[in-house]
Amino acid sequence: MLRLRGSNLSSHDVAKAVRQGWTITLDTAQLDRVARARELVLRLLEEGVPVYGINTGFGKLADTSISQESVAELQRNLILSHSCGVGEPFPGDVVKAMIILRANALMKGHSGIRPEVIRLLVQLVNQNVVPVVPSQGSVGASGDLVPLAHMSAVLIGEGEAYFRDQRMPGAKALERAGLAPVVLEAKEGLALINGTQAMTAQAVLALYDGDILLKTADVAGSLTMEALRAIPDVLDERVHALRAHPGQAMVAANLRRLLAGSGLVYGREHDRIQDAYSLRCIPQVHGASRDAYRYVEQVIDTEINSVTDNPILFPDEGQVISAGNFHGQPVALALDFLGIALSEIGNIAERRIERLVNPHLSSLPPFLTARSGLNSGYMIAQYTAAALVSENKVLAHPASVDSIPTSANQEDHVSMGSIAARKLGSILGNVQNILAIEILCACQALEFRERTQLAPATRAVYELVRSVVPPLERDRFMAGDIKAVRDLVVSGQVLKAAADTAGELV
Repeated sequence: MLRLRGSNLSSHDVAKAVRQGWTITLDTAQLDRVARARELVLRLLEEGVPVYGINTGFGKLADTSISQESVAELQRNLILSHSCGVGEPFPGDVVKAMIILRANALMKGHSGIRPEVIRLLVQLVNQNVVPVVPSQGSVGASGDLVPLAHMSAVLIGEGEAYFRDQRMPGAKALERAGLAPVVLEAKEGLALINGTQAMTAQAVLALYDGDILLKTADVAGSLTMEALRAIPDVLDERVHALRAHPGQAMVAANLRRLLAGSGLVYGREHDRIQDAYSLRCIPQVHGASRDAYRYVEQVIDTEINSVTDNPILFPDEGQVISAGNFHGQPVALALDFLGIALSEIGNIAERRIERLVNPHLSSLPPFLTARSGLNSGYMIAQYTAAALVSENKVLAHPASVDSIPTSANQEDHVSMGSIAARKLGSILGNVQNILAIEILCACQALEFRERTQLAPATRAVYELVRSVVPPLERDRFMAGDIKAVRDLVVSGQVLKAAADTAGELV
């Protein structure tokens, strides 16, 4: 169960809630604060005070007064007019995270929405009603208006939703789930759609999957170090103590644990003084991405416990302030940063793949096949990794450096944060495939080494891989092998196999 109170929510909790089907509840005491903010909205309406989004138009139309008789129609029109998304729908876990995050922001009690609207919002998750939310159309300020409008349309019986994996009109999905649509009142439509929850929903899931990815990269690197008989001196704790970046020390510690007991790297003479950077600098490169990850996690955890609405109500003071907390720039910059950081994990992994398949660099058979020429082995698997790395270099270009004016130049600087989030998801998926290829190649390389000398942790991973992919003795259809190992990477099974032996990785 996940209880929302507008504070103390972590990105990992949200990700686990949507992936594991937790029930979402609302903190009763905090709902009282939500109700007090609603009372302020009603008082302002009664007094006829002009307040943006309550009794005025939106965006460039903010100076247009709306009569009290039309405020409900204004909110309905807002949802319908802003439901302009295009492209493939977001996956269900992203939409559920979006709902949870918007509800948590509303629970702060500064948006002026009725408690019953928030209750209906979380019931969508609990009853497995998943709005169809197109993935394209947000510019990231004023928040993620377009995707959140599609999310909110289902609340009023409009739009489309999935119920029990069947796509249907929103009204029918509510009916099938035993829920009734709501008639939005003053401020409520704006409160639902003015926020950064589309970009942060993607972010919390990317952080969850990225944590597994970064630790799995250390596992993949350790397998390659054994396959290439790397020099282990580079992992010496004293080296990393002299350069106090936390991520670097964490990765070095992981590699020492993963390689403990390996006769392939320890206790042997090496025919070279130094290894190439892709082996020697794993702690420095992986570690830098770890540090970037930790920074981004802090940004997202701050954002998901923040008020991103406009205008903001302060019920204790009886005040309303129009401001810019909806602007997605803090999130956009962070997600661009994480995209770059994960791209680098793919970059260095692909270079390790090249060292595994290139006989001039590995002292292994060409492309890891005993009968090269007749067989191409893992030659083209490296092509695929190279293609993914190159694609990531395009995707890693920051979305946040772009802006284009909207709403007749009233909203003249926007964040493009949702684009940054979508690019991050693509980069993450590409790196998952790259690591799968590295693990495949490293395990194949170990067919030509003394596998009895494997470290216990890497042996566990090798055996896991061999449970789904046999050694390559002659060319076969390769895509299935890559997918099988990718599934092990994504599900965390590679990481678990290593950690069950070496201890939990940091």
